[in-house]
Amino acid sequence: MNVMDRWLAAACAELRLDPAEVDVRQVLDLARDVAHNVLRPGAPVTAYLLGVAVGRGADPAVAAAGLAALADKWPTDQAEAESGAGRETGSGAGATSDAPTPGR
Repeated sequence: MNVMDRWLAAACAELRLDPAEVDVRQVLDLARDVAHNVLRPGAPVTAYLLGVAVGRGADPAVAAAGLAALADKWPTDQAEAESGAGRETGSGAGATSDAPTPGR
């Protein structure tokens, strides 16, 4: 059993989930697509949004595929412009997307 398997088992136990129902590869692939095509901090947020959608009844594969397609067609120049404008710097408690960014 590797570290990911141990973490998954422990996290699922904490949340009272069945590890067999978690498609780790799907979540990691989605996070990679968002991090590379949109914005690195968008990866964990997107994984969370996927979880919320699935918790509300969305099919995990369909939701992940839709988000991956969105990330794949995300305009590269838009992602670069926004990350260069300081959008990646907000993090932690109290950080919001409404915070002023330099140059605005």
